[in-house]
Amino acid sequence: MKNNYYWSDDWSKEFYIDLAKAGFISTTYDTKEGLVLLPELQYNYAVLDFQNLHISSKVKKLMCKNSYEFLINSRFNEVLQEISLQHKYNWLKDEYAQLLKNLHNDKNNNFKIISVELVCKNSGELIAGEVGYIIGKTYTSLSGFSSKEKKYTNYGTLQLVLLSKYLQNNNFEFWNLGHPHMQYKQKLGCEIYNRSEFLQRWYKATK
Repeated sequence: MKNNYYWSDDWSKEFYIDLAKAGFISTTYDTKEGLVLLPELQYNYAVLDFQNLHISSKVKKLMCKNSYEFLINSRFNEVLQEISLQHKYNWLKDEYAQLLKNLHNDKNNNFKIISVELVCKNSGELIAGEVGYIIGKTYTSLSGFSSKEKKYTNYGTLQLVLLSKYLQNNNFEFWNLGHPHMQYKQKLGCEIYNRSEFLQRWYKATK
């Protein structure tokens, strides 16, 4: 409980699921010997309780438009590809990307990898999206992207707001957004939980 980062060369689905259920969020790290799994039991977590969701006036205007579709699991591989292309340092690659694809196709009752998509209704263009996992009554974000085109300004935030609404409407207890230091998470309405506080909530909601 004093440490946060660990590493492993075990890329099995079973091990990854066990880590996730224990509260670890796993990324990757390049070593001379190859890519390793980098599970982290964070010191602090950003948690969104849906009643705390903050929607800016700009996003409210976008929500009134009939220009987009919000989808779940419709373009999984494309979301992974866009995440890889957009982020300069991308940990979602190689063995990890394949692991997520395998888990996405797996039938596990209490663990599901999903993709979230925001699509332009007219062109079918993928504007924003993310991947994450469902355990019990919780959803955890792993990584995401949003288009940098000027015409899609604030659509990345729109995707987050629509996802929050989706989770709330489907009776999720909370949304785990991982590291709290990114400003957009607090703007969205997240509260910061230390490790002990988070794990107490986590174990109750993931059974």
